Amino acid sequence: MRRFVFITSVVFSLGLAGAVFAQTTAKVHYRWVDTGGQTHFSDSLTDDAVRYGYDVINNDGQIVTHVARLMTPTERATAQKQAAEQAAQQSAIEARKRGDLNLLNTYPDEDSLKEQQQQVLESLDEQMSTTRVNLHTQDAALTDLLNRAADNERAKQAIPKSLADQIAAQRNVVANERDLLHRQQANRAIVVQQQAQDLQHYRDLKAQEKAERGY
Repeated sequence: MRRFVFITSVVFSLGLAGAVFAQTTAKVHYRWVDTGGQTHFSDSLTDDAVRYGYDVINNDGQIVTHVARLMTPTERATAQKQAAEQAAQQSAIEARKRGDLNLLNTYPDEDSLKEQQQQVLESLDEQMSTTRVNLHTQDAALTDLLNRAADNERAKQAIPKSLADQIAAQRNVVANERDLLHRQQANRAIVVQQQAQDLQHYRDLKAQEKAERGY
């Protein structure tokens, strides 16, 4: 009985040692294809394999993994640019989805959206009204200065430098107020156009929401 156990132990030990030996002696091979389309094999990793990209193959001829070739600086820059563009596009899509959800949650119906849009326009109209009043006031001040200068000319008197400086400064004030009014008017036109697009987009979202609900 002891002899049988001893023999069994020896056989098991030899089998285990053989398995360990097989594992330690297992090797991998490298395969790559050059620019001419020719396939190469090697037991060691060569510079050409790294340059062209390679497959790691085990003793059974199975591909363990594939390693892509190294990119040139130009290719790497192009890849990074493409990745950045794709990330920006995805970010824009996600932002648009969040905006659509916020639009639907903020305005339960079309009338509430129209009301908010009207409030925006009324605020812009108030700003333009204030600018018109300021423009009228500054224009009247300029007219007064010009009349004073005209009085001097009719009296054949030289226009004082201080008055001339005041007229020049006041002209700039009037011009700035007029430019401001023009910008406000242009901005209002853009807002009206954008509001029309937003309203149509809201209607499209509502229609899509209704279609998904089925009622």
